[in-house]
Amino acid sequence: MEGKANLSFLIASILVLLISNVPCHAQLSPTFYDSTCPSALSTIRTAVRTAVSQERRMAASLIRLHFHDCFVQGCDGSLLLDDSSTIVSEKSALQNFRSVRGFNVVDDIKSSVENVCPGVVSCADILAIASRDASVAVGGPTWTVKLGRRDSTSTGSKEEVESNQPKFTDSLDHLTALFANKGLNTQDMVALSGSHTIGQAACATYRGRIYNETNIDAGFASTRRRRCPTVGGDGNLAPLDLVTPNSFDNNYYKNLLQKKGLLSSDQVLFGSGGSTDGIVRQYSRNRGSFYADFASAMVKMGDIEPLIGSLGEIRKICGVVN
Repeated sequence: MEGKANLSFLIASILVLLISNVPCHAQLSPTFYDSTCPSALSTIRTAVRTAVSQERRMAASLIRLHFHDCFVQGCDGSLLLDDSSTIVSEKSALQNFRSVRGFNVVDDIKSSVENVCPGVVSCADILAIASRDASVAVGGPTWTVKLGRRDSTSTGSKEEVESNQPKFTDSLDHLTALFANKGLNTQDMVALSGSHTIGQAACATYRGRIYNETNIDAGFASTRRRRCPTVGGDGNLAPLDLVTPNSFDNNYYKNLLQKKGLLSSDQVLFGSGGSTDGIVRQYSRNRGSFYADFASAMVKMGDIEPLIGSLGEIRKICGVVN
C-alpha cells in the first residue's frame, strides 16, 4: 500500500509540474470587458463622437495616435506617457514632436471611463477603440476591436521611435521594410496609408515635395505653395486630401493617380511601377475593397506586441504611470 501511495504521489507531482510549465496563452478578445465594464464601449463611442463633432480633424488625430503607439513597443499606450523626472516620452521624438495630437481627448475619454469602471479599462485599449469610432464618425469603415491590452510602465526611447516610425521622406523600400518588421505586409501598408484621406500636414513636411519633386501635378504644387513658402510658415497646415478633407473615403488613392499626394511618402506608393501601383488602382476604383482591407489591417496592427495577462498595468491617468 505504501508503494502505491508513493507512486500516486509521484504521478500527482509530475502532473503539477507539467501543468505549471504550460504557458498561459492569454489572448485579446472583443468581449474582454463584457462583464467587468459593459458600458466601456458606449462611453468611449459617445466621447469620440463629441470630440469629432467639435473638430473634424480630431478623427485623423485619434487614428494616428493608435498607429504611432503600436509601432513603438507595441500597442501598450506608451506614446501617451508625459515627460517626467524618470521618463523622456516618445512625444519628443522627430515623428511625434508637435505632430501627434489629441492627448486631451484621450484624457477626457479615460476620465469618463474611470467614472463608470475605475481601474478596469487600459489606455491602450481606449486608443484602439477610439481609432475605430473616429473612423466611423467621419464615414469610414468599422471593425471589431479585440481588447485586453494593458498599459506599459515605460516609454520607448527617442531612438526607438525614430527608427520604427515612418517618416514623410521615406522611400517605398524603407516603408515596406518598416511595416514588414511589424508583421504587416505591403497590402496592409497601402491600406493603412489610406487614413491620409483625412487629416492635415504641416508645411515643413511637404515643402520639399512641392518645390523640388517632379512626380507632382504642377497645378497642385502651385496651389500648395500659396500656404507654404520656401522660408517660414513651417506650421502652416494643409489637408492631406484637398477634395474631401473631412470625409473618410478613397479619394486619397485617386489623388495619387493624379500625382497629387501631399507627402513624398504618400506619392511613392504610386508611379514606380512596383507592386503597390496595382493596389492603389484597386482602391481608387473600389471603396468597399479599401474599407475591408483597412479594417483588416487595423485589427492586425492592434495585435502588435500587446501587454496582456499580468504584464504592465491599468493606468489611472493615461499620461502618468501609477
